[in-house]
Amino acid sequence: MGKAVVGLRRAALGEITNFKAAAVNTKKMGPAKASFKPSVKASIAPRAMAVVLLMAPAPADPLPTVSEESADVSMKEAVEQAVRPDYMQHYEITECMRALLLDWLVQVHSRFQLPQETLYLTVAVMDRFLQPVSRRKLQLVGVMADFAYITDNAFTKAQILVMEQLILRALNFELGHPLPLHFLRQASKVSNMSHCSDVERHTLAKYLMELTLLDYNMVHYRPSEIAAASLALSQMLLVALPWSPQQQHYSTYDAAHLKSIMQHIAKNIVMVNEGKTKFQAVKNKYSSSKLMKISLIPQLNSSIVKTMAAALLSNP
Repeated sequence: MGKAVVGLRRAALGEITNFKAAAVNTKKMGPAKASFKPSVKASIAPRAMAVVLLMAPAPADPLPTVSEESADVSMKEAVEQAVRPDYMQHYEITECMRALLLDWLVQVHSRFQLPQETLYLTVAVMDRFLQPVSRRKLQLVGVMADFAYITDNAFTKAQILVMEQLILRALNFELGHPLPLHFLRQASKVSNMSHCSDVERHTLAKYLMELTLLDYNMVHYRPSEIAAASLALSQMLLVALPWSPQQQHYSTYDAAHLKSIMQHIAKNIVMVNEGKTKFQAVKNKYSSSKLMKISLIPQLNSSIVKTMAAALLSNP
């Protein structure tokens, strides 16, 4: 086991990775600043909702080539760890609370420059654990002990460690969840993305995938489905390319299967672009020059997106 992240004195979640025998990357996070306060406040479930952000180090990028056999194993794991649709029905926690928490987590993730896998793994673990959990504990499902100051010490380190233990026991220490990012990287290789336009296509797909994290109506989709649909919509908007037979073969999804998922993604685009949602952290993140200002491209306001989203927006 590698060294604990950020000088922790005990083995914690930072040492548990998505890959066996993976080394812990301790260089991803900048120095701690106790004055940091996310701009979005947990007003609907007081500051008592405060977090345990999982410190999963990122693998080298690009990933090594994955065989069809290992891809099948990842998809099997995704099915076994699936989140059921509408799992919050009759719960104290609401869809809006979940979105508020995730919008805040996107800001935390950006502020501390954490590996991108961290955000996706956090959401995957959170949705699996929140079946059910009380409103009081909702935000207490995300930041390591040394991140207690982000919540202005609404909880002590000891309380956060107790929640961390509860999460690990509830999930039987099964944190090796396949992530959309992994499937997108493989799909990008299949598409032979190497030119500037292909980098833009990949970046747009990442933006579309990240928008899905806040969409409660998409929690039950498999990571591979999210990745394939995001890439399919990205290439449709940027280069008018249809989903190819080769892409269908390696993703195992045809265009017809991806259509409904792409409609959900289009709905999310319209909602952030037209101010139909107050949760703008993902769009703001991808409006930076570092990410090619991809969330501001005109194609995201095209008739293609609006037509695709129309059915869901008229009947949410």
